[in-house]
Amino acid sequence: MSVITTQRDGDILVIVSDNPPVNALGHAVRAGLAAAISEAAGDDGIKAVVIRCDGRTFFAGADITEFGKPPLAPSLPDVVDAIEQCPKPVVAAIHGTALGGGLEVALGCHYRIAVPSAKLGLPEVKLGLLPGAGGTQRLPRVAGVADALSMIVTGDPVDAARALEIGLVDRLAGADTLAEDAIAFARDVAARAGHPVSSLRTDRIAEAANHPQVFDKFIAENARRLKGFDAPKACVEAVRAAVDRPFDEGIRLERELFMKLVSGTQSKAMRHLFFAERQAAKIDGIPADTPMIDIARVGILGAGTMGGGIAMNFLSAGLPVTLVEREQAALDRGVATIRKNYERTAARGRMTAEQVEAAMALLTPTLAYEDLADCDLVIEAVFELMEIKKEVFRRLDAIVKPGAILASNTSYLDIDEMAAETKRPEAVVGLHFFSPANIMRLLEVVRGARTSPSVLKTVMALAKKIGKIAVVSGVCPGFIGNRMLRPRQTEAQKLLLEGASPWEVDAALTEFGFPMGPFQMADLAGLDLGWTAEGSTSSTIREVLCERGRRGQKTGSGFYDYDDNRRGAPSPETEAIIAEFAAKSGLPQRKFSADEIRERLLYPMINEGAKILEEGMAQRASDIDIVWLNGYGWPAYTGGPMFWADTIGLKTVLDGLERQADALGPDFTVSSLLKSKAGAGETFN
Repeated sequence: MSVITTQRDGDILVIVSDNPPVNALGHAVRAGLAAAISEAAGDDGIKAVVIRCDGRTFFAGADITEFGKPPLAPSLPDVVDAIEQCPKPVVAAIHGTALGGGLEVALGCHYRIAVPSAKLGLPEVKLGLLPGAGGTQRLPRVAGVADALSMIVTGDPVDAARALEIGLVDRLAGADTLAEDAIAFARDVAARAGHPVSSLRTDRIAEAANHPQVFDKFIAENARRLKGFDAPKACVEAVRAAVDRPFDEGIRLERELFMKLVSGTQSKAMRHLFFAERQAAKIDGIPADTPMIDIARVGILGAGTMGGGIAMNFLSAGLPVTLVEREQAALDRGVATIRKNYERTAARGRMTAEQVEAAMALLTPTLAYEDLADCDLVIEAVFELMEIKKEVFRRLDAIVKPGAILASNTSYLDIDEMAAETKRPEAVVGLHFFSPANIMRLLEVVRGARTSPSVLKTVMALAKKIGKIAVVSGVCPGFIGNRMLRPRQTEAQKLLLEGASPWEVDAALTEFGFPMGPFQMADLAGLDLGWTAEGSTSSTIREVLCERGRRGQKTGSGFYDYDDNRRGAPSPETEAIIAEFAAKSGLPQRKFSADEIRERLLYPMINEGAKILEEGMAQRASDIDIVWLNGYGWPAYTGGPMFWADTIGLKTVLDGLERQADALGPDFTVSSLLKSKAGAGETFN
């Protein structure tokens, strides 16, 4: 059956795409569209054309699986040109999403009509690319330069109402009457003398032509978002060409920039992450027909920062939550924080007051453990001590109904040890949320030795429902993310005793693309996490900093000194403290280059990632990349730690580790998987 069919409604030709799941613009779709437009152009009985899609969405983009393969004619730019050059007016009828190539098809049409729920966007930048079928040239001409820049450089879509406001959409259809409304619109425009041709328009780019500083202003305002990425800068250059150059020249530049990006390392890295995120949701060893457990109510034990943040995920997804605390004051604080967070979101226009109240109405705060009895999933978010966790699991096992899932939000501890305290070890799983839990997208799902397939499948589906990217980990200290973080932190501390300053170490990582380095991160989190004055022995740099009241940003000083706006500056006091410890260590002092610092910090992480794969603690190397991208700020344009290692070559990593062997110490061991793959010239991914 053809993916493109045509239907006639009197003198209107309706071209329909049916290419599930998202009507991707693969070769068959492109060829069918070109043939249908040719049919319309050659038939005197046809006065106008409607292009629409069956299924859940309009064309949601190019077929990404064709990237890197020999191109098959007709190309998408040729199809868009053919639509635009059709002598009969063409109306795009949009529902669902018109994304990437889908929006470029719509821009090739003379008119656009959309249902109110539709979203339109050019997200190619998120794959390290720019729109390659005329999007950078047509969108500014249709919607204006400011909105085109925002849409193309951020990759974020606009809704139908906004699209109507900026001229990207000409008319809104009824929510359920798109097909009929589009035909009526086509019949209406067929009677008009002339039709807007996107590539010929100059009215929306005239202002930018007279005020070219709009581009420099945009770059300055978005400097942080653009930093390190090639694609956003290329997007700005292409949109600038739409203003400065004739259409044909702009198209040629767009094509040149696209080809350069698509063959570059950054786009390969970001496309890797696109597929890796989808792959992470697939669980090895679980049959497709495994039943799931119905989760109608969630219990959270602990109303602190983590517990409250975790609760918000479920409340926002419409799931009732029972929130348990030991003391009324702590419970009240937790509930007040949840409300404050929601109200702050509403103040920014991302929620309505009604939605805030609806979310809060789903929350049942209580001091009684027994109120968790009817929950289908209970997540404990109590203090990170095994004895406390064990006691919690014993109590929950006795109270919570049979068949319910018991989960720990531990970031480090052994799930199997907790499960052994219950009569239902098959129902115990780790759900490691990242702070702030209501914002961070990563969720490490820790699969215990006896966690049942149903439990694992249920929590993975639930993760998706609450907007998380879930990655499965086995049981080991620190799981995937924190296990790999430990060698980095160890080497960072050692570097301080060998002559590197905290700001030199941090700068080496921020230059690489991390949002902050290890010492900036420590100051942000608070150096006194897990520290007490009574137990302090002045035996580490961190302890001495805490003893002197330098506990991070919150106290105005930590490794760095902070001003009133929490901007950090190198601290002479910290330097003096480090110098004392360095002198006591007896280690020789020297200067380190940024490259050597990165080698010391990042290569041991790769090695630990290889050990995680060896031991089967991660299902695949790309899962490790997803953890580090979404939980720890690893720069997306490198593709994650394991992909980056593939890019620079595993032999390069191995050679670097051997070069640093003395500094890494006698206890450091090189992964046999890394050795074997490096020796064979293989990659992790």
